[in-house]
Amino acid sequence: MIDSTGRVILVSGTSRGIGRAIAEKLLQSGFTVSAGLRDPRQAPAHQRLIAFPYDARQPGAADDWVQATLRAAGRIDGLVNAAGLSLRMPLLGSDEDALFGALDQMMLVNVKAPMAMIRAAWPYLVACGEGRVVNVSSLSGKRVRNENIAYAMTKFALMALNQEVRRLGFSHGIRSTALCPGFVNTDMTRDVNTVPRDQMSQLPDLAELVDVVMRLPNTAAVSELLVNWRHEDLL
Repeated sequence: MIDSTGRVILVSGTSRGIGRAIAEKLLQSGFTVSAGLRDPRQAPAHQRLIAFPYDARQPGAADDWVQATLRAAGRIDGLVNAAGLSLRMPLLGSDEDALFGALDQMMLVNVKAPMAMIRAAWPYLVACGEGRVVNVSSLSGKRVRNENIAYAMTKFALMALNQEVRRLGFSHGIRSTALCPGFVNTDMTRDVNTVPRDQMSQLPDLAELVDVVMRLPNTAAVSELLVNWRHEDLL
């Protein structure tokens, strides 16, 4: 396993939910975490955490965060793209302008922002020789089981991005993993009333998985982590 001591991991979306749980677990394991979030005051308090303003919707936000991290910590060893947006819109029965508008918003946050982060961090991930990228996707990026089609389309696109990072980065020691959960007990699923919250996947378990792939050696690459609270043929 890779020694986490001194390794610096960027984690977006750390104010709550999956991003926050991942940041807290990485800190427990000895990593230094650079937290990117719209309000840095909402970041977890820890001596090895450095927080910077980051809004996935703003041009130049990725470069600004990466450069601020380098000035503060001197290196970048990993990136977790955890910030995400879900706007429920069915293919049929939606106003077209509203549907396309929702798709544009989610493409910006769920796909373009991770792409910008990877591009900005790339030279430093290459330089460390054991760079790690985790893209928080969804089982909705593997199959379509409900009417939230615009969200699923963005998560399918994120899966393509994850594969390209693996292809381009493998010879440089970069390993990229897509984390694909089903329903998770977070604010994003607060309107789901068909599944008891204690039966959904739980944040500490997802964070544990990310921690493991961040520490695996280059010879144990994991391309996708499909995680669900129920049986599916896909899994």
